[in-house]
Amino acid sequence: MNLSERLNDDMKQAMRSQEKFKLTTIRMLRASIKNQEIELKRPLEDSEVLDILGREVKQRKDSLQEFEKAGRDDLAKDIAAEIEIISVYLPKQLTEEEIKVIVQQTIQETGASSKAEMGKVMTALMPKVKGLADGKLVNSLVQQFLQ
Repeated sequence: MNLSERLNDDMKQAMRSQEKFKLTTIRMLRASIKNQEIELKRPLEDSEVLDILGREVKQRKDSLQEFEKAGRDDLAKDIAAEIEIISVYLPKQLTEEEIKVIVQQTIQETGASSKAEMGKVMTALMPKVKGLADGKLVNSLVQQFLQ
């Protein structure tokens, strides 16, 4: 079963069990996926669906920070719940320690030694951690190691 089918099945299950919040969240995800399919004029592969889900989580994390800064705990709680629902469909994220190991290996592979070569490191590194790590965290770790 591919990811789109799994989302569809989970949406039906949420309808049956009357989980309105989960149902609304899954419908938003499916709408984003459908919009991308319409734009590309073809069904999406799982990797493309994962990209969309990752983008949705990133948007919600940004919103969560803003709501917390503004003291809007009611909205922050809802956004955190949406992140939790979406995260079920994403692959397990790498820990900071695992990312550090990959960053160090990539720096050795590329032979980078200064911040001026950060672009070269990031170009080699991002395909290795795509969908498995937060880009901001990866960026900050690369900067730490290149100092």
